[in-house]
Amino acid sequence: MKSFYLTPKFFSVIKEYSAKQFINDIIAGVIVAIIALPLSIALALASGVEPACGIYTAIAAGFCVSLFGGSRIQIAGPTAAFASIIAGIVATQGMDGLFIATIIAGVILILMGVLRLGSLIRFIPHTITTGFTSGIAITILIGQIKDFLGITYSGGIKPIETIEKIEANIEFIGTFSWQALVVGAVCLAILIIYPKFEKRIPPSLIAVIVGAVMVAFIPGFDKGVYTIRDLYTIPTGLPKVDFAGMNFSVEKILTVLPNAFTIAILAAIESLLSCVVADGMVNSRHNSNAELVGQGIANIASVLFGGIPATGAIARTAANAKNGGRTPVAGMVHSVVLLLVLLFLMPYAGLIPMPTIAAILFMVAYNMSEWKKFVGIIKTETKSDILILVVTFVLTVIFDLIVAIAVGMVLAAIVFIVRKYTKTNRI
Repeated sequence: MKSFYLTPKFFSVIKEYSAKQFINDIIAGVIVAIIALPLSIALALASGVEPACGIYTAIAAGFCVSLFGGSRIQIAGPTAAFASIIAGIVATQGMDGLFIATIIAGVILILMGVLRLGSLIRFIPHTITTGFTSGIAITILIGQIKDFLGITYSGGIKPIETIEKIEANIEFIGTFSWQALVVGAVCLAILIIYPKFEKRIPPSLIAVIVGAVMVAFIPGFDKGVYTIRDLYTIPTGLPKVDFAGMNFSVEKILTVLPNAFTIAILAAIESLLSCVVADGMVNSRHNSNAELVGQGIANIASVLFGGIPATGAIARTAANAKNGGRTPVAGMVHSVVLLLVLLFLMPYAGLIPMPTIAAILFMVAYNMSEWKKFVGIIKTETKSDILILVVTFVLTVIFDLIVAIAVGMVLAAIVFIVRKYTKTNRI
């Protein structure tokens, strides 16, 4: 009998599960959790929320995607693609706006899976996905210059847009801290150089330890470098979501609807792209519709657990595959390990210096920038494709992803119609 089209991958692979694979999945899950820990904190801070929110997201979304998703080895959690979007929503609509938008996005993702829309994602032109991915990378990089250089804004200035951040950095460059720059530069060097010699221990973990040691033990560095606990409250135990303090009015819901659609579309695109990469690494085939349902459930679970929007994380998924993970059990183990860290070790996260977080996010931005693909399109594609790429990129940096995707899709549709019309007339 043909299996149900939304059957999660977990229930199909578990039928042939072995003790040997269980051991491999545990090893992979622990390693991925070690990688995810500093990244989750860094991405939470880049998203304008408390550092623990990144851990909450990795735990709840990671477990749900593994249980309900359509991939063997997908690892879900906070990703760089969402950082600027989340930061904008939080700044303008507050945490209740983010909560509502993510719940709606989760419902949209579930409906997309139920309606078998998983295969439609492939029709989004690669020029648009490359353009907004590169644009997001630039916004993340610019957003971290402040912490990397130890710049301090005064007068209650909290820039939201990328251009505003550039202007603020220029205005307050006089508050630059050489200690922060030294810590950031050392950590960035570790992230770049360390993997060339050693690949077993995640470089981000080494950078976090070295950065914390520098601030704690080198005289004078404790005065010139902010750590997470200097700027944020580090909670202990399980999260407590204050639903009573949230605004669930109809007006609020209508206001955040565009953001909800953006979250849903981006989550669908990124998670299914990650699934394709994962399939190639483990010679498998994902179920795109089940993956969308899993991502929808994961996003709802994430915000109910105190987290933020999540999607499939390509880098963590690849690390899972390289370390022997072959079933969704590895993703579940990754979530359980992070839960234990949350319960017993979270206070130590406060020792991480902000320049270290900035260095980690610099590398995240570089790795997701797809600059080689960007340059390749400019060198080889038609002028119309280059126009779509550049316009999407520029709009993502200057405005936001909603405007960029909307304009990019309109341009792509116009180009498609013109090409079709031209081809028909030639015939």
